[in-house]
Amino acid sequence: MTFFNDLVEIHTAPIAEGVYTRHRDWDNAKLAWSGLATVQPDRSFEVRSPERDTSQERLLVYLPWGVPVDSTDRVFYADEWFEVDGEPMRWAHGSLRHVRIRAWRAMH
Repeated sequence: MTFFNDLVEIHTAPIAEGVYTRHRDWDNAKLAWSGLATVQPDRSFEVRSPERDTSQERLLVYLPWGVPVDSTDRVFYADEWFEVDGEPMRWAHGSLRHVRIRAWRAMH
């Protein structure tokens, strides 16, 4: 049994300077890493109101040790885009060192 068996891509975008703000330029994003990881469901929930009908999906993604991932990156998994939620957690202890990230996406 292999621990990492889900194909995942990590994409990063440069910072674009606007007149008043700085933002990530996702039109010029670069592939930072592509390989096998473990993806597990975290949770999903819906918010229903007259103004908004939205659901969210959250995943836990376990990446091999040393994968270059940051809180501003995006994850491509199963033909869907997810955003990294929070700082990656790097686990350097024991025999199975890894990087864990939470990924989320909103669906309308």
